[in-house]
Amino acid sequence: MGSSDALRPRSTRPVALTSLAATLGLTHYGPDTSVTGVAMGSKAVQPGDLFVALRGVNRHGSEFWGDAVAAGASAVLTDPEGWDALGDPSTPVLVAPDPRSLLGALSAEIYGTDETAMPTLFGVTGTNGKTSTAFLLEALLRGLGARTSLSTTAQRQVNGVTFPSTLTTPEAPDTHAMIARSAEEGVTGIAIEISAQALSKNRMDRVICDVAGFTNLSHDHFEDFGTMENYLAAKAPLFTTAHAKRAVICVDSPWGETLTQTLEIPYVTLGRHGAAQSDWTYRVLDSTADSSTFELASADGRSITLVAPLRGTHMVSNAALAALMVHESGVSLEAFAVMGPGTAGIPVFIPGRMEKVSGDSGPQVFVDAGRSADAYLQTLTSLRSETLGRVIMVCGTSGNRDATKRPIMGRVAAECADVVIVTDDDPRREDPAIIRQGLLEGARSVEGALVHEVPNPTDAIRMAVGLVGEGDTILWSGPGSQDYRDIGGVKVPYSARAEAREALRDAGWGENS
Repeated sequence: MGSSDALRPRSTRPVALTSLAATLGLTHYGPDTSVTGVAMGSKAVQPGDLFVALRGVNRHGSEFWGDAVAAGASAVLTDPEGWDALGDPSTPVLVAPDPRSLLGALSAEIYGTDETAMPTLFGVTGTNGKTSTAFLLEALLRGLGARTSLSTTAQRQVNGVTFPSTLTTPEAPDTHAMIARSAEEGVTGIAIEISAQALSKNRMDRVICDVAGFTNLSHDHFEDFGTMENYLAAKAPLFTTAHAKRAVICVDSPWGETLTQTLEIPYVTLGRHGAAQSDWTYRVLDSTADSSTFELASADGRSITLVAPLRGTHMVSNAALAALMVHESGVSLEAFAVMGPGTAGIPVFIPGRMEKVSGDSGPQVFVDAGRSADAYLQTLTSLRSETLGRVIMVCGTSGNRDATKRPIMGRVAAECADVVIVTDDDPRREDPAIIRQGLLEGARSVEGALVHEVPNPTDAIRMAVGLVGEGDTILWSGPGSQDYRDIGGVKVPYSARAEAREALRDAGWGENS
């Protein structure tokens, strides 16, 4: 993708450094100049950009100022360390003690996202279901006739045009640029997946959601937050006036109820029918191998029925959350009839989330992005309910991430599947054998569990396919729709979808796989 295809507004307006310095309280060195965009890496620079040079894990961004200038950067924003390293009074520089904390305000000034009417913005957070709910939000809006944009781990798109996605939630300059581009394109609804890390690292600064949604909270990311209480506290800022006007909170997990006790913005709650009391409930009315029909009902008797090409109560929960968020934005319940019974339903495809990669005959094979015990539990429970034969699980998880959850994940896998095959996923810079050991410890703690260790994921899926027949199901959890594996910090091309389909073909299950 060339620079002309970057996810930026097509029209730009020059903003003077002196103006930015005065508005944001920055120190300005060198000559005055104007900037038209913001880039946080030298490879992302476009002509006229303000290059942001921050301290990284190993190097300071100021070291790449020469590359940024060669790409067309007009000026640099950095910290005192970066200014000392540049040492050139002729360089147009803005200096702040903590530049990252100013990126949202800076981007809003440059891209004008504070000044004009912007699309309705939906933000969703939680441990599991964020990506699916964001896709469902976009699909519901599109089904209602809106032009849409989407930003998730799996995909970013504006008005039907897809752009690369590398972070769950992009840095603040990229988010503001996307919002500005969406406004240019006549988009009326944007769905954004928001991680706890994004909120703690200022990536959502000066972005205010019209409706924010909470899916659930379960054990994850203790490498960053340490406890469940800290993890929830990291997500809670999304539900403040700084980031949202109103909220929809799913209370299926007790942490949802805990979150509501601190909210100062208007909110409604959502829960499973027959469970904890909530303002709205959802329940599955009918399900097939390809879709679910569900009801979303209020405590005062209002309701809608929707059809979604999804399977499993956990996925219906995501769809109900998305529908209620859209309703809370001002859409009438009657409008949803276009996706109700007798229609094609919600026009959604969620890549790598319980995605079937097998054919109509033979064993069912699914790839999924789940990398937590709760994700394992929800997905395996759903697949078990509709599988006549055995359920085989192939699983690995990420390196340099929360190690405390691995034995819990392994135990859940062994409790819910008939056979568990532990393999490698994204080891990053961690020893893959140590990662596998965590999963194996939990899986082998289950009495009578059938557990195999197969380090190579290609060998693992082929072993799984060799164990199954008609009526059996394989779940390969971890890689989802990802098209690479991170090995030692290097992204090596790899597709779980392609490997699973090839394994099925080689096992004689035909070309329809």
